[in-house]
Amino acid sequence: MRRWRGALVAALLLQSAPVLAETPPPLTNSRYDEDYRYLLDPAAGSGAFWERFKAIPLTPGGTVSLSTGLEARLRGEAVRNSGWGQDESRNDAYGLWRLLPYADLRAGPALRVFGQLIMAGSAGKLGPEGAPDVDRTDLLQGFADLSVPLGDAQGTLRAGRQMLAYGSERLISLRYGANVPRAFDAVTGIVQSGPWRVDGFLGRPVRAAPDLFDDRRDGGRSAWGLYATHGAGSGLGTGLDAYYIGYSNRAASFEGGQGREERHTFGTRLFGKADGWDWNWEAMLQTGRIDGETIAAWSVASDTGHRWDGLPLRPRLGLKANIASGDHDPGDGRLGTFNPLFPRAKYFGELTPVGPLNLMNLHPSVDVALSDEFSLSASAIAYWRMSLEDGVYDLSGNLLRSGAGSRSRYIGTQGELVLSYAAGRTVEGLLSYSLFQPGSFLQDTGPVKTIHFVGMEAVFKF
Repeated sequence: MRRWRGALVAALLLQSAPVLAETPPPLTNSRYDEDYRYLLDPAAGSGAFWERFKAIPLTPGGTVSLSTGLEARLRGEAVRNSGWGQDESRNDAYGLWRLLPYADLRAGPALRVFGQLIMAGSAGKLGPEGAPDVDRTDLLQGFADLSVPLGDAQGTLRAGRQMLAYGSERLISLRYGANVPRAFDAVTGIVQSGPWRVDGFLGRPVRAAPDLFDDRRDGGRSAWGLYATHGAGSGLGTGLDAYYIGYSNRAASFEGGQGREERHTFGTRLFGKADGWDWNWEAMLQTGRIDGETIAAWSVASDTGHRWDGLPLRPRLGLKANIASGDHDPGDGRLGTFNPLFPRAKYFGELTPVGPLNLMNLHPSVDVALSDEFSLSASAIAYWRMSLEDGVYDLSGNLLRSGAGSRSRYIGTQGELVLSYAAGRTVEGLLSYSLFQPGSFLQDTGPVKTIHFVGMEAVFKF
């Protein structure tokens, strides 16, 4: 038995290595998709400071190697009239910080262990501090990979704590914009064959808690699914996603229904770019049950733009349009409220007081390149309720205002300016100002003060 195990390990370590890139991989938010083993060749380096931390050989020839990295982020935020003035004491100004160090151990092309810690906190923020704000020290990611050839394809089995993100992150996301990203305790299977990649996953979200190493999986919620994508990362041309995502929540709550929820989402996405145009269109259909009621919900989301590279400032004009269904009749035994499951943070911008449930919006924008390092974007967003029988929700799916108090559809108008800075691979910065002016529905149902939000951040990453 020992000989058999030794032979298996040797075979995994010595199987044909994949073709490795000779240029640095793009920096990602999840970090585990970056492969720096091309730096095992001393002639491949450029002399950048960060290269000494990547692909450190631990055995002769570098069959076993270690890459390390870090993200450090400082962020300041100030908000006035949060909740449209629901609580005057919520006017707040505070700082957020986080450190995300990681280590990536690779043994040949087959075996890999990845670990990442999170150290995140706040300064001056009014309590209580929420889970997306503080996680003083904990395991953000810790998983093992086993990769094997499957004919002309490559298969990977991944098990452990991991960040998951699919497509536009409308349903399964990293929640990267929040101070504490989202992780899952999950098992994932990945098959890559030419332009096709298919992922299957089963897991539970992790509940971030503020103290040391106290994050635990959420026993009340789970997710599973199958996600296929064609042409992702190909540059020009069109890519296609098709997917199924299952979701269970023991204690779901919507205006039109509460109780145990099991929901099934079927979706497709068309995306790409060509001749200055870019597009990202997605359609989702949801079925299932909640406390004996049938679920019948849907959403359509689009992002279309054109950039003029030959003009000064290389302007891009864009238009996003989104519709997410709401519940039309609380007494008909059918829930029509769309559930975005685990959506990305800052869904509609730096300020996101409402979530994509029972919602319609139009979101025109313009982006210009002020220089090689600075860019400026300006946008306006108009929000309406999809159903007059359903209310307005936040990004986590909590009901903010009941639909029973108004027959008005218009929720409000948001405006935003964002100045961004990027210097090479390692330094980024951002300064933003946003406001949200309440519309007639909010005027009918509670406080209606205009929200003002200022954000600034600096990121160092390697």
